Amino acid sequence: MATTKPGERKLQILQTLAAMLESPKGEKITTAALAAKLDVSEAALYRHFASKAQMFEGLIEFIESSVFGLINQISDQQENGLQQARTIIRMLLEFAEQNPGMTKVLIGDALVNEDERLQQRMNQFVDRVELALRQCWKIAATQGPLREEEATLRAGLLMAFVMGRWHRFAKSGFQHHPTEAAAQQIALLLG
Repeated sequence: MATTKPGERKLQILQTLAAMLESPKGEKITTAALAAKLDVSEAALYRHFASKAQMFEGLIEFIESSVFGLINQISDQQENGLQQARTIIRMLLEFAEQNPGMTKVLIGDALVNEDERLQQRMNQFVDRVELALRQCWKIAATQGPLREEEATLRAGLLMAFVMGRWHRFAKSGFQHHPTEAAAQQIALLLG
């Protein structure tokens, strides 16, 4: 095993785990399989992560920091509420398309049979994204003929659309890209 800088091996483990999640077959990932893929011992994995759950937490942290960092950028750069929502939805679909393994984490498939708190954390992630979409709708309502009281319903509908696209992508073995015809569908949802 080549000498790596501190933190590099940890990142390499997470990248390999994410790559293994890209398998369309959806086989259960074991620490033994992960260690074999990295050509290290399972003990070497546990020097960087206390458990497999902690490895998944690392992937979730990547998802959270990436997505919420982008949502904040979109909110800062775009004043129009509907345009914010449109851009956020598009970003969520593109994020999944560019990170197929992470899509299985987003929809919870990768977390089946793992620590329950991981799925709870992803549920909180979805709630926070939905809250951001609700805020976009509220901003849009102050800018035009939209009704603010629809914000919760619209945000729920938009989030269901995004999650449906994520599921279809993962369940199709990554064949049905989430961005296919997305612009037209988003226009219908926001119209």
